[in-house]
Amino acid sequence: MSARLQSIRRVAFAAPSRRGPLDERARAVERPDVFDDAVRQSMEQRIHFTVRRAGLADADEIAAAHLDSIRSIGPLYYDAAVVSDWGAQVKGDLYVNAMDRGEVFYIAIGALSETPEVLGFSSHRIDGDEHGTAVYVRGKAAHHGIGSALFRAAEAAAIAAGATSIHIDSSLAAVQFYKANGFEEVGRGEHRLWSGRPMRCVFMRKNLAATGRRET
Repeated sequence: MSARLQSIRRVAFAAPSRRGPLDERARAVERPDVFDDAVRQSMEQRIHFTVRRAGLADADEIAAAHLDSIRSIGPLYYDAAVVSDWGAQVKGDLYVNAMDRGEVFYIAIGALSETPEVLGFSSHRIDGDEHGTAVYVRGKAAHHGIGSALFRAAEAAAIAAGATSIHIDSSLAAVQFYKANGFEEVGRGEHRLWSGRPMRCVFMRKNLAATGRRET
């Protein structure tokens, strides 16, 4: 993965976690092997969405969802300069190049109004001997279970590729989300954006081998 792409996408990001009775009911009916035609419920509305593997033609919509996530959720955790640099070079060609290098993307498609759109995405990549992931969800699509469904798709891809663990550099916004999905914190530090500006992050890991033992 190029330094340019790493500086934009390496920090794994998701909607800040917010739990409540409806979130618990949603988790109770979720099946980790089902990604299609998922339905999640919130206090405000029901969102019907489908998770599928992304292709090259989806690159621009992935970029739009990525940028929306950074700009709508990022300011809750980072100052304006960090948010600006974080999203400054997000364009469709980043994902085209990543796919060409073997990174696998999944997208959630649904309609919050009348027009279906990409509500978020996840990815699985291999950096040397480490498996990584990232999850991004549009601000208006947060807290509907979309991020968790996307993560399960990426996790399944990692397991299929032989991963025994997944490592991420989580944004501050996503720490609770990843903890809820089985990650543990292993350290804290900074990530350097393309501009050289530091961005605080949390290093996290999920042990897939341990997960597999619990399921058997």
